[in-house]
Amino acid sequence: MRVHAAGTCKLHASVLTIGALDGVHRGHQALVCEARKRALALGVPLVVYTFDPPPRVFFQQALQLTTVEEKLCRLEQLSVEHAIVASFDAAYSTRDESAFLTELQDLNPVEIWVGPDFRFGSKRGGDIGTLRESFSVKVLDSIRCSSGEIISSSRIRSLLMQNCHLQAEQLLGWQTVQGKA
Repeated sequence: MRVHAAGTCKLHASVLTIGALDGVHRGHQALVCEARKRALALGVPLVVYTFDPPPRVFFQQALQLTTVEEKLCRLEQLSVEHAIVASFDAAYSTRDESAFLTELQDLNPVEIWVGPDFRFGSKRGGDIGTLRESFSVKVLDSIRCSSGEIISSSRIRSLLMQNCHLQAEQLLGWQTVQGKA
């Protein structure tokens, strides 16, 4: 897997998925796997665009489930060919939607895969509709656990804070190490 800083990757075509992917949990894994299937069918590379730190960690000082190194390792195990890591800082957080869309154009995405609550740009001003104005977008429905609850990084953080490591591991799809995902 090749790792790129934001704004440094240019491709002739790709299938792209975008997200914080904190924890690379079972929901994220499903999203990446669906995007990978399409990339293989279309004969183009699979690209993941992600952030370090995740926006929720930056804005709310939330517990970070995986370091960027752990995240990249898990993405490589999912056969991602290119990972773009945007340094999420104060300057990046003020980027408007158009700057992000312009950057994505360099990847020439044939399809972009996102989750149902995808937002981007300063103050989360862009949404799936905004993305669809420029690209072909596929939305993967939320993945639910056996009890019917949506698998999310927020839920996993809550379980870890409650010392419910086994339940968190079931949602992550991999074991935590010493209580840290």
